[in-house]
Amino acid sequence: MRLPGVPKPRSLAGQLFAVQAVLIAVVVAGCALFTYVSDQSQANQAARRQAMAVARSVADAPSVVASIRTDDPTATLQPYASKVQRDTEVDFVTIMNTKGIRWTHPNPERIGEHFLGHTKPALRGESFTEEYEGTLGRSVRAVTPIRDGRKIVGLVSAGIKVQAITDRVQDQLTALFGVAAGALALGGAGTYVVNARLRRHTHGMNAAELSMQHDYHQAALHAVREGLLMLDGQFRVALINDGARELLGVSDDVVGRSVAELGLPKPLTGALLASEPRVDEVHLSGTRVLVVNTSPVSGGERRGTVVTLRDVTELQSLMGELDSERGFTQALRSQAHEAANRLHTVVSLIELGRAEEAIDFATAELELAQALTDQVVAAVNEPVLAALLLGKAAQANERGVELVVSPDSSIDDGMLPDALPARDLVTVLGNLIDNAMDAAQGTVGARVTVTALTDDAGLVLRVADTGPGVDPSHAEAVFERGWSTKPAGPAGRGLGLALVRQTVARHEGSLTVAEAAGGGAEFEARLPLPTVSSPEPSGAAAGPAPAQSSGGVV
Repeated sequence: MRLPGVPKPRSLAGQLFAVQAVLIAVVVAGCALFTYVSDQSQANQAARRQAMAVARSVADAPSVVASIRTDDPTATLQPYASKVQRDTEVDFVTIMNTKGIRWTHPNPERIGEHFLGHTKPALRGESFTEEYEGTLGRSVRAVTPIRDGRKIVGLVSAGIKVQAITDRVQDQLTALFGVAAGALALGGAGTYVVNARLRRHTHGMNAAELSMQHDYHQAALHAVREGLLMLDGQFRVALINDGARELLGVSDDVVGRSVAELGLPKPLTGALLASEPRVDEVHLSGTRVLVVNTSPVSGGERRGTVVTLRDVTELQSLMGELDSERGFTQALRSQAHEAANRLHTVVSLIELGRAEEAIDFATAELELAQALTDQVVAAVNEPVLAALLLGKAAQANERGVELVVSPDSSIDDGMLPDALPARDLVTVLGNLIDNAMDAAQGTVGARVTVTALTDDAGLVLRVADTGPGVDPSHAEAVFERGWSTKPAGPAGRGLGLALVRQTVARHEGSLTVAEAAGGGAEFEARLPLPTVSSPEPSGAAAGPAPAQSSGGVV
């Protein structure tokens, strides 16, 4: 947070614009200075070459040698030198004798005076250039000898004033600065456009603010317990937080990999690859039940997808238990209704003076209810499973289905270890029974047979029904989420068997489906136990004796 009255620091885009503008200005200024120095040197060299060319052309002219031979060389050489001076755009052309006395000069009053400059190299037959302060000011000049055969009969000096050279360079420099200013303006405009785009992407924040946003982003990303997954436009993982890694069961670096390469279940992969949004879809992933929400990120074009994941494994188990409790409640309501009818019957018999018949009727109903409980507890003494079977028996009776506990069933109290929670037992056996009742309901002689026992391999839970059975080609698909033989139904249909497989897999067990002996389908879940011991039915601790009938009908 900024304190009131404290100006906001310049944004990152503004800082970059300032740096780039200064950089462009420095580069342009450096180029201009280098060009100025280079042009100055080149102009000086060009002036020397021009002066030397003019001096040599004058010295080689036959008319100049012929004029020197006359008694008054100035009369013909002065007009000639003035014409050459105008034609070649030099500042002076001075022709002199070997003693340095001028025959010509731009200022006629200077004719006859001694030449100001060096002449000795020329008198030796050498042509040279120099920069010297003369009567016209400082100039760049060339001096060359005039030969009549082998004899040096005079000297010629042609020159350009330094000020004229400077003026030429300044004209070029003015044009250069114009070009530099244009380049600076163009570079500044381009920089402004680039930084305006950067400002939009950074939302006008400076470097410190961006760094703070990044730190908050990382902290929030790892603090959120829900899974967060971001996919790019090609459905590659762009970002994943710790919660998503745990929920999806991926531990290595998956950033940059396609969702299809993560080894997730096909329904979940399909949901993540879908182009349309998904809202609160329930999917299974390994050992978890996940609620998946996807939202495409678009800004004129598809940029990616944001995925949120919530773990509802425990919630789904609680919902399953709640559904069972609701079924129990409905069954209890039905039994209460039936009990009220029976009670009215007993009361009516008493009122009619048939007390003995009333006692017989009530006793028979009590014995039937107690036998129901005794048969279940005799076969399955484990309290959670016994309670579940009693509740499902009442629920099955309400739905017109006969629930039978196989005589092979035998599980004593305390036999199951703490590693196998009661909730998981309810999930496995409860969903298998619900699935069997759905299949058997409405068929002739509708029956569901439950077998619960332990053997050397562990706990065995087997549920068979008299329904239409399962097509062998669907033996694997039947355990996938959403699979159902019914074309329509509640939104949660097709999840029960998937939850059973998930729970069995979490305990490293096995789940199979086959054809039942009397038709229909038979599902068998095997859960390994750390230690399995055969109980010794001795004393009171042994519990009720197992039923000796061919089957316990509940």
